[in-house]
Amino acid sequence: MVTPNPEFAKEIAAAGGEMVKMCFQCGTCTAGCPSGRRTSYRVRKLMRMAQLGLKDEIIASDELWECSTCYTCVERCPRQVPIVDIVVALRNISVAEGHMRPQHKGTAKNFAKIGHTVKVDDKITALRGQIGLAEVPPTVLANEKAMADVSKILALTGFDKIVQE
Repeated sequence: MVTPNPEFAKEIAAAGGEMVKMCFQCGTCTAGCPSGRRTSYRVRKLMRMAQLGLKDEIIASDELWECSTCYTCVERCPRQVPIVDIVVALRNISVAEGHMRPQHKGTAKNFAKIGHTVKVDDKITALRGQIGLAEVPPTVLANEKAMADVSKILALTGFDKIVQE
C-alpha cells in the first residue's frame, strides 16, 4: 500500500520545486517529452506523484533519472511550471537520501576527484596537442587552486561524502 507524505510538498519547495502544485495534469509535458518516447519516463506521472506526496516511490524510482533536462516540457507547459527545476529538486532529495544511479555516481566521483565529469585520457591529450591546443585543458586540471576551491565547495556542501562508497 502506498502511503502519501503530506510534508513532502514542503520538502520539494524547500529544495527548489515550490511550483509543483501549479501542475494541473494536462499531459502536455509527457506528450512532448523526447525521453518519454524512448523510455518509461512520464513527466506527468512524476508531477502527480510529487503532488500526492509519494516520496518513497519517487526517490527510489529509476524514472526520476530518465529526464534529460532538455526543457521541452517547460517550454510547452501552459501553466509555466518549471518542471525541470522540480525534477532537479526531486533528484537532490533522492541523492541526499542515498539514492543515485551507478552511472551518475561514477560521473559525480570523477567530478569530485578531478574537477571534470569525464576523464581526459592519453588519447584526448594527444589529440589536443595535434590540433594545437594545450594538452591539459585550461580548467581545474591546469589550476591547482581552482581544484582546491572546487574540493572545498564539495566538502562544504557534503557532495564529497555523497559520492563516497
